Amino acid sequence: MKKGILFVILSGVCFLFVNFLVKIFGGNTIVFGHSIQKLPAHELVLARSIVSFVISSFVIFRKKLPYFGVNKKWLVIRGTAGTIALTLFFMTIQNLPFAIAAIIQYLAPLFTMLFTFILLGEKIFRVQWLFVLLAFSGVCLISLQNYISADSGLVFQPLWVGLGMLSASISGVAYTAIVKLKETDEPISIVLYFPMISIPIMLVLCMFDFVMPHGVEWLLLLLVGVFTQFAQVLLTKALHMGTSSVIIPFQYLGIIYAILVGYLIFDERLNTFVNIGVLMILSGILMNAYFRFKKTEKKFKNP
Repeated sequence: MKKGILFVILSGVCFLFVNFLVKIFGGNTIVFGHSIQKLPAHELVLARSIVSFVISSFVIFRKKLPYFGVNKKWLVIRGTAGTIALTLFFMTIQNLPFAIAAIIQYLAPLFTMLFTFILLGEKIFRVQWLFVLLAFSGVCLISLQNYISADSGLVFQPLWVGLGMLSASISGVAYTAIVKLKETDEPISIVLYFPMISIPIMLVLCMFDFVMPHGVEWLLLLLVGVFTQFAQVLLTKALHMGTSSVIIPFQYLGIIYAILVGYLIFDERLNTFVNIGVLMILSGILMNAYFRFKKTEKKFKNP
């Protein structure tokens, strides 16, 4: 269990670095004296997928694992959900303040809870619905901040908040699939299905909107792929090593990192209503995580 917690924390650090790079590719950024072009989200997903496909295929062949996995139905669900969720998330990072995009994505565990309840029969206690309502109310407050506050701060469109919610909900499907697959498939096999599905889709999208990278941008794209691979493998291994209700809460350390990066590096100044919304989201997901942890701990002590 302790190793699973370590893996999920390291996964969060890797995801934070990837998100930082994606934000840089939103344009108007100087890296090593080079002005970074704005690259569309699907092009970033394609770069990440190619690197992941090469690394995953190599590992699978080396370990002599079944290349197409065992539980193909849930592997396809995981790959499809992951493709859609990541593309939407990259879009929101480029169009929302860094901290807001990251925080909304961290609603995914709440959606995972709902989907494991619906699909896998995991129990949800009544008080948890209050935590979900609190977190979603925070999202609503963030979405309406442009209309209820004279102190506008950073202005952004509610559309991107909605797409961020959609990304988080679909990520919940992907996490549910990972939990389902831990009894049948190796983590690297689960990770492979993302690029298998995303590469052909992103190639089609890039035919209509492609920006040729230059100079240091090639290195940054490679880092996006490598660190996303690390993050996915670490997260998948973490979910295979213990109960999801105990492991997943440690992802929330990434929220603190994202707020600090947004404030210190991207100079994001959020108004009062947005900060209240962020606090509501944090309170909802952390209280839910703590509640599930205590319930799981009690279950282990009193089997």
